[in-house]
Order: sequence, then structure tokens, then C-alpha cells
Amino acid sequence: MAGLSVNVDHVATIREARRITEPDPVTAAAIAELAGADGIIIHLREDRRHIKDRDLRLLRDTVKTRLNLEMASTEEMIRIALDVKPDMVTLVPEKREELTTEGGLDVNLKREQVRGSLSVLKEGGIVVSLFVDPDTDQIRTACEVGADYVEIHTGKFCDAKDRIEEEKELERILTSVRVASELELGINAGHGLNYQNIKKLVGINEIEEFSIGHSIISRALFVGLGQAVREMIALINLSSVHPET
Repeated sequence: MAGLSVNVDHVATIREARRITEPDPVTAAAIAELAGADGIIIHLREDRRHIKDRDLRLLRDTVKTRLNLEMASTEEMIRIALDVKPDMVTLVPEKREELTTEGGLDVNLKREQVRGSLSVLKEGGIVVSLFVDPDTDQIRTACEVGADYVEIHTGKFCDAKDRIEEEKELERILTSVRVASELELGINAGHGLNYQNIKKLVGINEIEEFSIGHSIISRALFVGLGQAVREMIALINLSSVHPET
């Protein structure tokens, strides 16, 4: 049965809208864990637009499940990761002008840079995942450069305009998962997932964990964060038994 990791970046986004001290993503992470989340995810961006270094360090001290740090493959971020020691690092592409991560890491294009970053992080005792598009070439290269996990980018599937496009993107995900499994990579999935489209993916047994943030934080505005997390967990568990796929 797949687990759920909750991304609390958008709690920090609300805080930074007023540049004050609340709401606190550290508190949000604790509530999510108490509600049954299997992990907490944050993205420490170069421009520190939401999550701050303070948040990362406090979360390392307080998270009781697993702390997954999303970050760019830069010297600064690698230095921070080696110092803080999250349970997992997920390397992602990053552009200052983007609202959110727009696609997967091009491992083929940045093969040697990624290989070097992976080597340093793994020597530091950190499990490393690569956030990649559902592309079998990228999956194979991720394995070649030494990744422990891949996180399949589900954005195009979630943004599909019609059923035909959705089925096409779902098939790409299924194929990528199959290849990753054959290569003995751990498999997570995320980006754009919500309380509706998750139903199409939870029947994929090879996926170990879903990474979900925006939809849970949005739902929390109406029902509270703990309830929003419990609803998503119940949906994943129920759909795993009776998948729509």
C-alpha cells in the first residue's frame, strides 16, 4: 500500500505573503504526521521564496517520520543537505521565474553534474531521488548515474485536457514505473495530484509513496489540515483496494 508524504511549502507561502511568523510550516508538519502522513517534504529554493533555512533545521529536529528535501543540484544546496542530513534528498530542476516546478530533471543533459551530486550526497549517508518526467530514457539514465529512487513527475497527467490525453499520459507513467521497477529503483510519484486524479494512480503497486502538497493545503482551508490529510490517506487506501485503473 502506497504511503503519503505531505509537502508543506504552501504553508510557508502563506506566511511569506505577509512576511511574518505564521502560519508555521513546522507546526503544519507535526499536524500532518499526527494525522497519519508517512513523510514531510519541503523545497528549499535558491531565492528562499517560501521555505527558509530555519524551517529546514527545525523540521530536521522535529519530524518523526521521513524528511524529504527537494533542492537544486548546486554546491550551496549540497552543502546544506550534508550539514542537515534529511532522510532523503530529491534533486529537482529549478528556475527563479517559475511558479512551481515545471517539469522533470533532464538527467541526460546534466548527466555528469547529477552523477557528481549523487556521489557526494550518498557518501554523506543520504538517500537520493531524482524528479524525472515519465520518460524511459530518463529513468535508465537515473539508474546509470546512481540514483536510489526516482519520483515520477505526474504534472502532464494531472493537467490533461481530455480523456485521450489523460490516457496517453497515464500509459507513459505505467511504462516508466515498469522500467524503474525492472532497474530496482525505488519509485515515488507527485506533482499536481489531488483528491480526484489520485484515483487513477493508486492501483500502481510499484509506487511506494505519493508526494502531495497544494491540494491538501487547499482542502485544509475548509476542513483543517489534519482532516485533509486523513481524507487523502483514506482515499489512497480505499482506492488501492478498489483501483479505478
